[in-house]
Amino acid sequence: MTIQVGEHLPEGTLSESNAFDESTGCPLKPQALSVGDEAKGKKVVIFGLPGAFTPTCSAQHLPGYVEQHDALKARGVDEIWCMAVNDGFVMAAWGRERNAGGKVRMMADGSAEYARKLGLEFDLAAKGMGMRCQRFAMIVDDGVVKHIAVEAPGKFEVSSAEAVLAQL
Repeated sequence: MTIQVGEHLPEGTLSESNAFDESTGCPLKPQALSVGDEAKGKKVVIFGLPGAFTPTCSAQHLPGYVEQHDALKARGVDEIWCMAVNDGFVMAAWGRERNAGGKVRMMADGSAEYARKLGLEFDLAAKGMGMRCQRFAMIVDDGVVKHIAVEAPGKFEVSSAEAVLAQL
């Protein structure tokens, strides 16, 4: 069952790496983070997508949140999280490539465990991509979902940064 407005985020772990070994250009080891601890006392916009470096995700979804960072902050958002079923190294490299540093936290859900807890897993095994996350956006205040929008497969309409801004 998909998480609903009014529900608390489920307990779980995501990982994040936001530092790089400059001699190799590689991200440093991702750190495991408690979702509950990271969301506590904050207004957070969380958007999920099928995967790093995929066309819509790279060309529109993530860039929209990077571009709208200041507008979201002006509406009271403390943090913006991008969640995808990729490992923390890939998420860090993708965030660096898309200039997300300091604007969007690149949160990895490497085994789709958190996507499952949210009820937002998406099986793309037939396309060679395994279990992924549906494209969505939510507004969370102190761990409680205040708004959630889940895209229909192949669509990009209700989870954009502009759509979230309209909900704030």
